[in-house]
Amino acid sequence: MSKKYYVLDTNVYLSDCDAIFNYKNNNVAIPLKVLEEVDKHKKRQDGVGANARQFIRTLDELREKGSLDEEIKLGKGKGSVSVIPCDLSLLPVDYEKNNPDNIIIASTLTLIRTLGDSKHVILVSQDINMRVKCDSLGIQTEDYVPNQIVERAEEVFTGFLQYLVDDVFIDRFYSGEKILLNEKDIKLFPNQFLMLVSNANDKKTALARFKAYNQPITKVKEYKNGVWGIYAKNKEQQFALDLLMDPEVKIVSLIGRAGSGKTLNALAAGLQQIIEDKIYTKLIVSRPVQPMGKDIGFLPGTIEEKMTPWLAPVQDNLEFLMGDDKEHLKMMMEQGTIEMEALTYIRGRSIANAYIIIDESQNLTSHELKTIITRVGEGTKIILTGDIEQIDNAYVDATTNGLTYAVEKLKPYELVGHITLKKGERSDVATLAAQVL
Repeated sequence: MSKKYYVLDTNVYLSDCDAIFNYKNNNVAIPLKVLEEVDKHKKRQDGVGANARQFIRTLDELREKGSLDEEIKLGKGKGSVSVIPCDLSLLPVDYEKNNPDNIIIASTLTLIRTLGDSKHVILVSQDINMRVKCDSLGIQTEDYVPNQIVERAEEVFTGFLQYLVDDVFIDRFYSGEKILLNEKDIKLFPNQFLMLVSNANDKKTALARFKAYNQPITKVKEYKNGVWGIYAKNKEQQFALDLLMDPEVKIVSLIGRAGSGKTLNALAAGLQQIIEDKIYTKLIVSRPVQPMGKDIGFLPGTIEEKMTPWLAPVQDNLEFLMGDDKEHLKMMMEQGTIEMEALTYIRGRSIANAYIIIDESQNLTSHELKTIITRVGEGTKIILTGDIEQIDNAYVDATTNGLTYAVEKLKPYELVGHITLKKGERSDVATLAAQVL
């Protein structure tokens, strides 16, 4: 038997509704319990709900080609799909018979018994414990990582690079000479930052920003008078402000641990460009709700009031930037200059001339993030902030979340800029906790 049978766990379909098409000429076997579990999520108003509904529609369309209790061809080179039964008697006696995971395992064991071959049956799950249980029962298992853009979190693009140069190179740069870099010497992406380091004296350095090989590198803006009262406390924050204050860079992503200044710097740059510079007409701030959009309906009041528990950290930063002037902040929100938007309702909007901040973007899937970015209209800038080491969404991790995916996919484009903030600046206590705990 050369063809393999892949039994996909419920979480696979909830993270990728098209998963059945990713196994080439093999068969995808769907336990009846998976259909029941997916059905429980179809009314959710987030990416998980959207995947559940699309998966159900896909199966309904496939029924026109034949019966799901037999193998239905998915198309040339895409294998087939079928729904498989379950014999609970195949489970060990101490396994809970009404546990959904155990029922899916029993379906896999049923398939193995029917085929008389365990080597060609593989259970695919994003649940680590599910894979451990399968392995203990002699079932082949593997993870599902379709959107894994990098192997490890440490490999995510940082937006910054040290570059060893001749001593005279730095002198030429500081004198204002137009210097072009050669692609043969160094591989760079648009809006990537460089620390030029002298090969004769490593304390002689210069900070530069690369835009394109046919354009000279430029000095990083220092903003000595601050941005809305905020001053860069390290070179990474300086890089961030350079990107945040540049209207030509339409998408900016900031990754950093708690207290590194991601949200504060993004908000300060937004207020500066909206109120003082008049570049944008309003500031829109949001962050994912876990589960995104479901719990929000049970809270009383307006959308702003419903979002308050999740946007409390943003509110704290805004109050700090306003000098604790809560009345002024309230007035700006009433006038629509500052909006607290629920991501649940952003689908279908077209937002023009706005400065958008999506905080905690690491909790979004790539599909959800795509939905948000495609809402950007003419003259709008969008900022994505997050810490890929702190993820609450059960369906993504440090290498598959939407923020990591966006950083890696968008880095070759001139409209995009990214920087990773490495140093915590909130307080000594916050920095210690981020490093040690």
